[in-house]
Amino acid sequence: MNKKVGFISFRFAGTDGVSLETEKWVNILENEGYECYYLAGEIETPPEKSMFYDLIHFKHPDIRKLNNKIFDHSIRTKETTEKIHEYRKLIKDKIYEFVNKFDIDVIIPENIITIPLNIPLSLAVTDFIAETGIPVIAHHHDFFWERKRFLRNCVWDYLNSSCPPHLPSMYHVVINSSGQNQLGLRTGIAGVLIPNVMDFATPPPPTDGYIADIKKDFGIDEDELLFLQPTRVVQRKGIEHAIELVSRMKRKAALVISHASGDEGYEYQNRVKDYISLMGIKAVFADDLITDKKRYTREDGRKVYTLGDVYNSCDIVTYPSVFEGFGNAFLEAIYYKKPVFVNNYSIYYHDIRPKGFRAIEMDDYVSDETVSSVNRILDSKEARTRMVEKNYLLGLKYYSFAVARTRLKNIMAAIWGTAS
Repeated sequence: MNKKVGFISFRFAGTDGVSLETEKWVNILENEGYECYYLAGEIETPPEKSMFYDLIHFKHPDIRKLNNKIFDHSIRTKETTEKIHEYRKLIKDKIYEFVNKFDIDVIIPENIITIPLNIPLSLAVTDFIAETGIPVIAHHHDFFWERKRFLRNCVWDYLNSSCPPHLPSMYHVVINSSGQNQLGLRTGIAGVLIPNVMDFATPPPPTDGYIADIKKDFGIDEDELLFLQPTRVVQRKGIEHAIELVSRMKRKAALVISHASGDEGYEYQNRVKDYISLMGIKAVFADDLITDKKRYTREDGRKVYTLGDVYNSCDIVTYPSVFEGFGNAFLEAIYYKKPVFVNNYSIYYHDIRPKGFRAIEMDDYVSDETVSSVNRILDSKEARTRMVEKNYLLGLKYYSFAVARTRLKNIMAAIWGTAS
């Protein structure tokens, strides 16, 4: 009988990094013969394999109220403690229901015992693991100590016990070497490094006639360069640098920003809009015309494109992030064979760059040399081709599905004594 894997997360929906990486792991595990099931507070996975429970999501109003009382406070009230444990029990009961309903053999918590967006959920998962001894592969994307906003709180006791827990049936997977080092130093846990991956063994499909109208639908002239910022509008993405770059290029160009602000409010988005106006560039917030799944036509007649369509149509990718857990957009740019402008954020500098990838780099600010380098790449088809072809081969070597498959099979072999 095939082993059954239960993925648990805040959400399995949209284009956030955790949802995208989960989808890749599912692809790998199902090709190895595993059956995959899902529990989340927002869900777009197959209904027959899924269980929805709204209290799991960090957007749930009760969880948001709780977080407002937890973070930026040093003392926890009795009422807050009682609410945490009330929700903890409700969520734990749902996890038991999920595992029993689908007869789950191993659970994979996706970032929920890593980043404290829902403390009752982290505690409930920890309880469930401790009470059952079920095999666990904890997939850690963003540790709480990496985010300034979580460092003042009144739940250090819970963070130390459950973000992440240190229990004998658990294997811990991290996505970068810094996370691996810090996990060991802070908790004594030996983490397995499985970086984010793309299916480099299967090149993207060739472009077709559907994308012929993409510039028109985005309000961009045909003779304008298309700079793609393939991220949400959040502060750590450093979108001001992309805006400054386009402004200093002194060329006819437009910056397309692919995603909305998402979970972190609209204050930074308003700041970005003000900066766009200040720098006098053309920018398009295209989140309503970009989907992560399939193409379709809106009621107003405009087409909706996949993110892959936009990658195929752009001239260069801008990725000036200040901080990233890994850097999916960098891999996506490599996969679609596009030159990429990148800030030397720590994980890129320590994990990705040393493997030989070629990018137009900046060190926290746009210099004259940065602008000149972008111009040289855009003006030379030969230089672009050399860059993107080399990067694709390096992606195939270091960040393909085969890398994740091998390391996941090793963990499964350690759990059951067999990789199958």
